[in-house]
Amino acid sequence: MKHLLLILAATPLVFMAGDRAANAAEGKPARRERPNIVFIMADDLGYGDLGCYGQTKIKTPNIDQLAKNGMTFTDFYAGSTVCASSRCVLMTGLHTGHCFIRGNGKDNLRPEDVTVAEVLKQADYATGQIGKWGLGHEGSTGVPTKQGFDFFFGYLDQHHAHLYYPTFLVKNERRVLLRNVVPNEGQWGQGVASKKVDYSPALMLDETLGFIDAHKDEPFFLYLSYTLPHANNEARGQTGDGTAVPDHGIYKNRDWTKQNKGQAAMIGYLDQMVGRVTRRLDHHHLTQDTIIFFTSDNGPHSEAGNDVAFFDANGPVTGIKRALYDGGIRVPMIVQWPERIAAGSTTHLISGGVDIMATAADIAGVAVNAPTDGISCLPTLLGRPGKQKKHEYLYWEFYEQGSKQALRAGNWKAVRRPLGTGPIEVYDVAHDIAEELDLAPQRPDLVARFAKIFDEAHVPAKRWKPQGKLQSRAAERADGR
Repeated sequence: MKHLLLILAATPLVFMAGDRAANAAEGKPARRERPNIVFIMADDLGYGDLGCYGQTKIKTPNIDQLAKNGMTFTDFYAGSTVCASSRCVLMTGLHTGHCFIRGNGKDNLRPEDVTVAEVLKQADYATGQIGKWGLGHEGSTGVPTKQGFDFFFGYLDQHHAHLYYPTFLVKNERRVLLRNVVPNEGQWGQGVASKKVDYSPALMLDETLGFIDAHKDEPFFLYLSYTLPHANNEARGQTGDGTAVPDHGIYKNRDWTKQNKGQAAMIGYLDQMVGRVTRRLDHHHLTQDTIIFFTSDNGPHSEAGNDVAFFDANGPVTGIKRALYDGGIRVPMIVQWPERIAAGSTTHLISGGVDIMATAADIAGVAVNAPTDGISCLPTLLGRPGKQKKHEYLYWEFYEQGSKQALRAGNWKAVRRPLGTGPIEVYDVAHDIAEELDLAPQRPDLVARFAKIFDEAHVPAKRWKPQGKLQSRAAERADGR
């Protein structure tokens, strides 16, 4: 499928105008013509890590409340199975066969890359990004403030983002020095702190609330890419424990490993951050005028030394981060928009991070004048499934572990390892969500169809070549079980 040039009609303006008239007649405050958009993305949070997705050991009441107030997606997919490429798909609306950054590395978005923030600037949105960026380094063309964001606070480099007690964070394009001490600090600011004073998620939350306060009287797009519960990989290598949280909270007396306590506490801290954001919106009477998205950048990890199987972090799906089985890419998605989205609703729409640019543009009533592989999910959110366009397929490619490809087309899922040349596995994920029964031998017609799609969706890029040794199918599927 060629890139689609998506031009969106200004549909939100129609129903907003009707609301303004109705509210005026009832003496209520007028709702905004364009709602605020708050997009919260966790880091390495699994499909089964939230109470509203079946988690029983870790408490996530604030995120679960978003689900009670809004819509839960059962078949939502991250843009990739690792951080940087997932963020590139999210920001540019291009899948990993088309986008510029297709894996983790030290790559920077280019001036010609169009981001969600740039699209929303057409509608005069104030734009802010707080958390991990991962798409541009200091002094490059890829920093957020050169990619449509008015404000940035957090980590530019993803190795730096491993460290929850860093010596600095970046605000716009300047370093903000912190009180932590990191002996033998790495080139990118990574390492293990010997003196822990300033916890980065707490600082991010302060900046988040400050952004909301500063822009409460104008429409804003706030992209919150918080780093929890990603591991500090350097600490894991030194101490065996890559979790990082001020304390274990309600889990401190559990008969669990230290790493499992830390993992649960990190997710709990993230949940508290979400609660603080929703309460600040409510404080400013912005809840009805704000659509909140909550998701994850890829599947769960075991990089902190925690036990993925103990928490059943990937739920019913197979594999974890770096897999292209659904455990690596199927993630939670919850959307709250009071009086717009039916409370407690669920959708089985097959969609993903690639659709966020198109959806945000549709909400704001502006056009995406750039190539995109995404489709707006707004009709589904508004309870109008008959108007919802659907993907022929979603597509992923990944270059680590010998390389691999995957696609989702209706009820079918296909996986090919290595990319371009390997055998194609076929699964009916509507009836086999764990991808246990490979139907390729019985369905040569589907194998042939999906081989064509794999070739069609992949546009070669000189930067991206297969790396490492191909994992066995059994090894990749065994992760998290």
